[in-house]
Amino acid sequence: MSEIKDKSVETFLDELASKQATPGGGSAAAVMGAQAAALISMVCNLTIGKPKYAAVEAQMQVLLAESETLRQTLMAMIKADVDVFDKLMACYGLPKSTDEEKSQRTEQIQLALRDATLVPLECAKACAKAIELSRLAAEYGNLGLISDAGVAVMAAYAGLKSAALNVRINAASLKDRAFAEVQLAELDSLLQTGEQATEQIYQIVGDKL
Repeated sequence: MSEIKDKSVETFLDELASKQATPGGGSAAAVMGAQAAALISMVCNLTIGKPKYAAVEAQMQVLLAESETLRQTLMAMIKADVDVFDKLMACYGLPKSTDEEKSQRTEQIQLALRDATLVPLECAKACAKAIELSRLAAEYGNLGLISDAGVAVMAAYAGLKSAALNVRINAASLKDRAFAEVQLAELDSLLQTGEQATEQIYQIVGDKL
């Protein structure tokens, strides 16, 4: 069975629209982030080698390497989201006829919920990184691609906000509230910083149009 990342956009959207639970919002969030990284790479590729932008050539080379690494990270998260959701659903399907089975089932569900909280949190971190990288694309990239840098930051921000919803829905079911609150605090920090940065970068783009 081929991975989602190897399928056509149309096939992915068909699966997203189907009655199956996966792929779902978590995978969609990762795709949003991956699109942001890809757009940043495009800005770099169409800036590098241009005499007009020779002064930022080295910087764009570094940015390209970072955005491509980030794109691969986010692509891997598409499958990671599906895997962790399927694992959680399998735990909910465990037998619960006896007290021992109920106890084991609860324990396995809680362990799966930890992973189901951490996976989208990692996606949120990656999308936050994409926001950061899009600033460099907007500030130093080819002006002919400035609108693409703007789309990149908005896609990254959408991915961040979307991943946050998956963190919160799973963290809400965790019995280990200390663990949950640590993850939620980190998420809140990412959201606050990401929102401020997105507004700034969007303004930078708007000023250059």
